[in-house]
Amino acid sequence: MAYKNKLYAFALLTISPLSMAQDWNGTVLGFEAPPAPLLGEMLGVRQILNDNGFTYNLGYLNEIGWNGGGGYNHDPHVAYIDQFALTFNQDLERWTGIPDARIEGNIVNRNHNDDLTTKRVQDPRVNFNDLTQESWGGQSITRLGWLTFARSFDDRRLTWRIGMMNKVQTFDQIIPCDFQLLSQCGGKSANSLTWNNWNVHTWGTTLEYKVTPVVTLKGGVMEQNPNASSRSHAWSWSTKGSKGVLLPVEIEARPLINGLPGAYNLGVVFTNAPQTDLYRGKSGGAGASDPAGYDTHNRTWFMYAGLNQQITQHQDDPNRGLSTSFSMSLADQSTNYMHQVYAASLRYRGLFDARPEDWIGFGLTWIDMSSQYARNQRYQNSLSGVADYNNPAYHPVPGHSLNGEFYYRFRPVSWLELQPGIQYWHHPGGVSRTQDAWVTELKTVVSF
Repeated sequence: MAYKNKLYAFALLTISPLSMAQDWNGTVLGFEAPPAPLLGEMLGVRQILNDNGFTYNLGYLNEIGWNGGGGYNHDPHVAYIDQFALTFNQDLERWTGIPDARIEGNIVNRNHNDDLTTKRVQDPRVNFNDLTQESWGGQSITRLGWLTFARSFDDRRLTWRIGMMNKVQTFDQIIPCDFQLLSQCGGKSANSLTWNNWNVHTWGTTLEYKVTPVVTLKGGVMEQNPNASSRSHAWSWSTKGSKGVLLPVEIEARPLINGLPGAYNLGVVFTNAPQTDLYRGKSGGAGASDPAGYDTHNRTWFMYAGLNQQITQHQDDPNRGLSTSFSMSLADQSTNYMHQVYAASLRYRGLFDARPEDWIGFGLTWIDMSSQYARNQRYQNSLSGVADYNNPAYHPVPGHSLNGEFYYRFRPVSWLELQPGIQYWHHPGGVSRTQDAWVTELKTVVSF
């Protein structure tokens, strides 16, 4: 659910000079400056827009996955998805005098809806816990990702944002989304399953306060709406379907360690919206056989954390070097089928002198599924009397999974990036009975 255009948006919307230590340069961490676009200055139109405070990034992405071996279904399939994304920012300070006043927007058009994960790689009888193509959004659709007003106070230390928003504007933005595996794309806050990544909006308001030039405190009140990702909500400003509110709190630090930049965060998300128990029924037994159905919880919690640290610099070039990242999430396994997720990666920008802007990356993700979810699967098998995994009525019992990815990304021209790679899935979907899978990938990004 992301790509290079997202990094441009994040750089514009969430990374101000005040959010960084002096001389903090996040290029090797994955926060590159926008490249020269395909359409250039558009006969001066782009410069005219910039002179009037309107800046934008328009990008195209496609992601291809092919099941090279193993998985739940061995039939060969080439899965293809693509999207266009427009992210824009209209400066209002020049006309209003309000510090940092701006209108922020994001529109995403997704196409093809072709998901290799559930079609071939993992058993479709269990919930998916990762994606071979992170930008698959479940629909071919054009959506409003966000439309918000923001401004600053207290000598630009406090930033306030309000409107139809997405969490990526404020929270969990220390790790880029360069891998094609969803579990390696950015942080882990989306694993709460109570808010959405990237192109889905809900109402809310957030505050960011710069305690120091390095440390930022973030908080907010956001609508918790399970219908937000539905087609009817794509352009809606209605709160129909809302179940409660989300209260996210995060602390972020962007220090220099041994002279090299890093980004660290720790966040907690609380919601008062009803969440369905994965096993227990309203009468206290198993929900699968309870006449009153599954129990609900009036509140639940979720925690995420991460780090992204440059660890070497290539000779005297601050834009080349090795970085490492780690991110994790911990959820209430009574209501969330992904209990624990841990992801680690290594990235190198400019490994070869002849290709100083190329990237190479390697990542591993461990996913531990909820014991309550597994308990419910076992109970449903006992109810039906089905013990044969090959029986379509069988409910597979998930445990843990380990996914890995290796990629190389090169830029033949400034506006084009090509990223081939390979993925390995151990226990896809957490099901040990599913054969380990190999997936070949290709991601293409065009900046207009």
